[in-house]
Amino acid sequence: MSKALGITPEAPEEQRVLKTIAPAWHTAGVVLLLAVLVILSVRLRGASLLGHPPRRLLGYTIAMGVEWLIVGFIWLGTRFGGVSLRTLTGGMSTRARAMLRDLGLAVAFLVAANTILAILARAAHAAPNQAVRNLLPRGGAESAVFLLLALTAGVCEEVIFRGYLQQQFAAWTRSAAAGIIAQGLGFGVSHWYQGPKFIFLISVYGCLFGCLARWRRSLRPGMMAHFLQDGVEGLLLARYALK
Repeated sequence: MSKALGITPEAPEEQRVLKTIAPAWHTAGVVLLLAVLVILSVRLRGASLLGHPPRRLLGYTIAMGVEWLIVGFIWLGTRFGGVSLRTLTGGMSTRARAMLRDLGLAVAFLVAANTILAILARAAHAAPNQAVRNLLPRGGAESAVFLLLALTAGVCEEVIFRGYLQQQFAAWTRSAAAGIIAQGLGFGVSHWYQGPKFIFLISVYGCLFGCLARWRRSLRPGMMAHFLQDGVEGLLLARYALK
């Protein structure tokens, strides 16, 4: 796994974060595309018009399309940087034992992270607002597409934030901690439509995901946790919070 990440086991901690993923202009392009996604999210998810089923499905579809577009652009950027996508994702063994281990880590992470977030949410008096409710699916068809959206977010957002931006910011600042914090803040801002309280909570969540990715040298536990969080929580909220 260390070889796939471009490091050696003997490398000091500060040397593990020096390799950039792509040129600076490419990162600027990624940030610009994320800004487009934020604007679309505000207009399509936060607007009251999203309460219409066709609008909601349109919002799901556009969000998935833009996120995969960003991942595709990142893949092109890695060509310029002379690295592979495996450098972003880390080790992903297909052995059953490794996959079950990562799933167990994902569940344990969710329990710990959501405990922290619940405490912070209670202190900040944060509760699901109308923008969040507008995003939730109604009916079987919307729920199915919503799960595809959750899967897309689990894969794409981990690649974008924990795979690409975290390593890029860490290389520029020569600090793994700075990379984790920077991408976490970006992750929070990308959920602008949910309002300032949730931007703060999601930023903390993003930093926790960043710590998980840094610790495991793999995005797979985070991808699993991300999908379970968005998919399961979204369906539960749709069932109970909309009544």
